[in-house]
Amino acid sequence: MKAKVHAAAGAVALLAVVCFWLSTAVAEVSGNVETIATVKSAILAGMVVLIPAMALAGASGFSLGKGWKSPVVQRKKRRMRFIAVNGMLILLPSAYMLAGWAAQGRFDAAFVVVQALEFAAGAANITLLSLNMRDGLALRRKPSAQSVG
Repeated sequence: MKAKVHAAAGAVALLAVVCFWLSTAVAEVSGNVETIATVKSAILAGMVVLIPAMALAGASGFSLGKGWKSPVVQRKKRRMRFIAVNGMLILLPSAYMLAGWAAQGRFDAAFVVVQALEFAAGAANITLLSLNMRDGLALRRKPSAQSVG
């Protein structure tokens, strides 16, 4: 059961980050400031889904991986630490700043810099979450790769 909860939470988290990232890209390409402001506001509201999903995926993953010596599990743990730090120190503060600035119509150089940072950090988290999902699926398929220990 714990593995299914972990997989579901991880999938929801990855899907949310991908949706945020793609929505941002489409809004920015449109160049419409109202669309950009709406997307920034929606991303901030979407944190009520993303944050619990990430917390549940992280907690269940660390619980599932406890005691495992598998290099795959160790890589997933290292990635998850980076994902969490990236989210807490870059993505969440950026979402708050950008939503506030967009609501004020402030699309200056600072907005562009923070948007670029958020875009890069989001791409990094998408990549790392995808790698974790790939490795998690591989662990499920290969019971011999699960060295307990």
